[in-house]
Amino acid sequence: MIQFHSLEIPQLERFLERHRSGLPFQGEIDLDLVLREILQKANEFVPSESGSILLDDPFRKMASRHENELVFIATFGEAGRDLVGQRLSAKQGIAGQVYQTGSPRLSADVRGDAFFYPEFDQKLGHKTHSVVCVPIYIGKHVCGVLELINRLDGKAFTDRDKTLLEIFAGYTSFTLQNALDGKRAHELARKDDLTGLFNDRWFHMRLTEAVAQARQSGKPTILIFMDLDQFKVVNDTYGHLAGSQVLREVGFLLKRIVQAVHATVSRYGGDEFVIILPETPLDDGRGLAEEIRNTIASTTF
Repeated sequence: MIQFHSLEIPQLERFLERHRSGLPFQGEIDLDLVLREILQKANEFVPSESGSILLDDPFRKMASRHENELVFIATFGEAGRDLVGQRLSAKQGIAGQVYQTGSPRLSADVRGDAFFYPEFDQKLGHKTHSVVCVPIYIGKHVCGVLELINRLDGKAFTDRDKTLLEIFAGYTSFTLQNALDGKRAHELARKDDLTGLFNDRWFHMRLTEAVAQARQSGKPTILIFMDLDQFKVVNDTYGHLAGSQVLREVGFLLKRIVQAVHATVSRYGGDEFVIILPETPLDDGRGLAEEIRNTIASTTF
């Protein structure tokens, strides 16, 4: 039986390149499974008590990188079993330091490491002795870290271990980018480029599903059609760039107003928009339509 940890770094790189070339593209990637497999293989090359992949929160990052949080996405080992979904400040611990600086860090003895954060040890009843942690990039930006804790042989991690883990982090970066590219391609196929709302093709597919659902459940489905009064005057007076900006703003307003989880908000074409509200009482549909009308009428574009 092949012992992966006996392979040298060039062999590992060739192994990952073969695996990478065979990855499915676009929406076929089971990201959770792939990330767990990456951790499993990292552990085979650098046998450790536990390990984890942490990714940042994109919504918090848009507000402030320094106030962001790292989320445990995938883990292995007894110490990591209860960590999935837990959050860590992006400024805390060795993982936070690697995330902030974008530089790998090897801590042979965490007792002498000023960045070690002992709270998780206390919470889990675990004892961390040695850590190796490397950044994960998407493009030129750090989006998370990959870390291993405590070599199984009781020794401290080495520079060779750090190099091996950096190779796995690079593969993780490729996997995440591949998944994002697939998601983006899927979104482009169903979204209107200008407003970010669903396009007419997606609307017709969802309408067919909503009608079939209404017939089966006996519950009403509301369809709201709308267009913009005097929109041609806007184009003729201020130009098509201004008209396009008005359409974008209307799309933003509709996404803000229509909060129903199963609603489909689409740009039907030109200045026409349509909303599908499955299993919605007629009075609720009328109320929403009136709210949309009043909001747009009172908005200065």
